[in-house]
Amino acid sequence: MGSDDKNVIYITGHRNPDLDSVCSAYAYAVLKNAIDPDNKYIPVRCGHLSPSTKKIFASLGVVPPSYKRDIYPKAEDVVLTTKERPQADAGLNEIADTYSDSKPSVIPIFNGSEFFGLLSVDDITSWAMKELSCKNCIRDIPTIKDIMREQEEPVMMNDLFEDAKTRLSSSKKRGLAVFDDNGYVGFVTRRCFLKSPRHNVILVDHNEPRQSIKGIETANIVEIIDHHRLDAVKTELPIFIDAEPLGSTCTIVYKQFKMHGIVPDKDTAKMLLAGLCSDTLILRSPTTTPTDVKTAEELTGILGVDLQEFGLSMFSNMEGLKTRAPEEAISSDFKKYTEKGVKFGIGQCEVTTLKDLFDYCDLYISKLEEFRRKEDLDWAVLMITDVLKEHSILICTDHRVNKHLQYVQRQPLVYDMPGVMSRKKQLLPEIISALGM
Repeated sequence: MGSDDKNVIYITGHRNPDLDSVCSAYAYAVLKNAIDPDNKYIPVRCGHLSPSTKKIFASLGVVPPSYKRDIYPKAEDVVLTTKERPQADAGLNEIADTYSDSKPSVIPIFNGSEFFGLLSVDDITSWAMKELSCKNCIRDIPTIKDIMREQEEPVMMNDLFEDAKTRLSSSKKRGLAVFDDNGYVGFVTRRCFLKSPRHNVILVDHNEPRQSIKGIETANIVEIIDHHRLDAVKTELPIFIDAEPLGSTCTIVYKQFKMHGIVPDKDTAKMLLAGLCSDTLILRSPTTTPTDVKTAEELTGILGVDLQEFGLSMFSNMEGLKTRAPEEAISSDFKKYTEKGVKFGIGQCEVTTLKDLFDYCDLYISKLEEFRRKEDLDWAVLMITDVLKEHSILICTDHRVNKHLQYVQRQPLVYDMPGVMSRKKQLLPEIISALGM
């Protein structure tokens, strides 16, 4: 539960997030929070933004969704807290009412405002039995700290649920303190681990588990909003899916705004238009549909901007590949596939000129081969697209399929692709065809 006791539902795009992925998560969270006040929708990204994408967000004046590394259940999801602050030097009798009311297995004890340790019911029982065995009665009431036994190392808030469960189950303690980087937060008991919590997640701009946030197999998928082929995760219950063959997930999200009769605010409209322009390359990509065009017209109307000026200004923030770190450029928008027994991946980078291609080409070929080995792929390619001239160059690692590509070879491992703009609609089908030869 969130701090306001609403159910939290995370909205996330795919790993190596591009603009469409991040912008659609942002905008869909705005919509869902408006139409469903009983839940709290939080947009997140499960990968780091490229420097170019950071510049685009800065130019738009919008803060991007925060980074969330994974969705695995953690100690923070089951941590317990109390409002009471019993003091270590107080008499044991001062917590009698607490035990009478709730019968806790452990109680957090404090020294002033500082956490002192966990008092266990076993501490009390051990002291009482010792007193009775020696004196046959209890006359003197000790302070709380006098009967507390040695404490164990705390659990950290970001410890995995299963790891924290194992820690406690192997301990003789009934509970363990939970800390974050700033110190004490709460505690966990054995009851906390009777059932593993599951986060609720909405997937945007993807539906395949291997492209999703780490730990997605432990979560409840409640919706999917996407414009790719379906290879979706299995769900326990029927869910809402809006998967349409449009040029951008942001177009689908905007349609959802219209369906609910809501006009997006200007920040959200900027995000929707940025994602749409990015994925359709300012409506130049062959994946662009009439619906994308209409959406762009309506969003520019809301913002009072010219589409071409908006798109070109956005792409002007992109770094040239000559000055960009090759590892980051290759991995920032890289998707993996397995077809006909071959594991391969396709990266795509947008630039505003290809004139300096051969200034960095050899370096990128070398780094692409390193990346292929690191990712345990059979073959890797990088599609470099000039968004202004509608022209792409393909850089490849060495593989038998290269000789079957229907593109003109500019130099070894480099191919010319005039008019090719879309990885999904143009390049991927050509690669799958070449793999079958």
